[in-house]
Amino acid sequence: MNRRTDRKIALVGGGSVRSPLVVFGVNEAAEALGAAEMVLYDPDPERLRVMVDLGKAIVRRGGGQLRLRAATSIEDTIEGADFVLNSIRIGGIAGRAADERVAIEHGYSGQETTGPAGVAMGLRTIPVAIEQARLVERLSPDAWLVNFTNPAGLITQAVSDHSKARIVGICDTPTELFHNIARALGEPFESVECDYVGLNHLGWVRSVRVRGEEKIDTLIDSDELLRSLYLAPLFDTDMIRTLRLIPTEYLFFYYERQRALANQRRQGGSRGAEIATLNDELIAALSSRLAAGQGDEAVDIYAAYLNQRSGSYMKLEAEGGSAFDDGVSLDVDPFRVATGYHRIAIDVMSALTGAKPAPIVVNTRNRGAVPDLPDADVVETLCDISLDRIEPRRVAPLPDAVAGLVRSVKAYERAAIASVLEGSRLVARKAMLIHPAIGEWTPTASLLDALLGHANEDGECLCHGPMHR
Repeated sequence: MNRRTDRKIALVGGGSVRSPLVVFGVNEAAEALGAAEMVLYDPDPERLRVMVDLGKAIVRRGGGQLRLRAATSIEDTIEGADFVLNSIRIGGIAGRAADERVAIEHGYSGQETTGPAGVAMGLRTIPVAIEQARLVERLSPDAWLVNFTNPAGLITQAVSDHSKARIVGICDTPTELFHNIARALGEPFESVECDYVGLNHLGWVRSVRVRGEEKIDTLIDSDELLRSLYLAPLFDTDMIRTLRLIPTEYLFFYYERQRALANQRRQGGSRGAEIATLNDELIAALSSRLAAGQGDEAVDIYAAYLNQRSGSYMKLEAEGGSAFDDGVSLDVDPFRVATGYHRIAIDVMSALTGAKPAPIVVNTRNRGAVPDLPDADVVETLCDISLDRIEPRRVAPLPDAVAGLVRSVKAYERAAIASVLEGSRLVARKAMLIHPAIGEWTPTASLLDALLGHANEDGECLCHGPMHR
């Protein structure tokens, strides 16, 4: 039984607008986690100050005892931590918006983790993530590095291959789909078991059992139930029916690339651009309220922001809608929803402390779980998580309809990581060629220039240092 009460939880990327959600979760679960202190770090001191002050207001409202502070350096953040949550965005939300705009201009749908924008994000982030993981390895070798940083599967793979840090990659997408499936069937979540297979942002449910009885046909045979699984109309139900696989939402950017692009062009922007505007408005409002000592009002503003952001998710890409349309905001308490960014983090940490062992879908080394893939490949799969242990459950081979796509994405990841470590622009273009959402050679040169900057005479590229032609 967990008896520790002195754990330190670190959050690298603490200026993120999601950080206060994680603070809420840690504070709420502090007793189970044995958490005494949470330390946030971000290279933007003003953003960090706002998020720490908001976090303190959230802790006060919740009546918790969690100590929360801003770190003086990344070393101060990591040293002595039991868990290091990593949620960084190199280039910030403006970089995401720019990447998505470039993708759209070049004829590809713009999404931060897939296609050209996802490649750019990965190439910028890999070297920083590895460097930070090596700090964890040196300063807190027994800590768990819990990776939120996108593209989560790719970054977890890079860190697993090139550091000794104990890492697990997390994403709330699979669990969100599982909850939606249970709700569609009218069943308690605890009674529903989903057989899930794939990679981060590239996963499918292929079996749904309720108290041991297979129910996937009930879902697949009903247009109404299938449509209820997603916030926006993403997939043709006939496609799901013929695949006999229920895709997670990010498959939209593989299965409906042209529709996503057409909606983005019609709307005149991208999700990243909308989030940038939402974030600017949020930070201004929070700064004003917090400076005036109005912590409760700041928390309410933040909750409204989360509901607007969550309620408008995928509306632009699927419908040509906007986060600023009337009626898009959810009407829920975003801190206490059953799923989400903070819930998956708390569930994984609670399991790893031994307080609440549980089966959870995470990103971890395959180790024979998916028979089609090498043991060292990071996959997104159901794992039994308990005290300092993550054990992936063995699953059936990949279905033929998706096996090639999964292998192609893993090959892309290997090439992307190699391009960074070798500093090779040519290998970066190879990664783009392999990527199933790009898949052509000639456009890769202009895409790479537009996304990451032209290489100068010394081979320096804006993305991550020397990159040779």
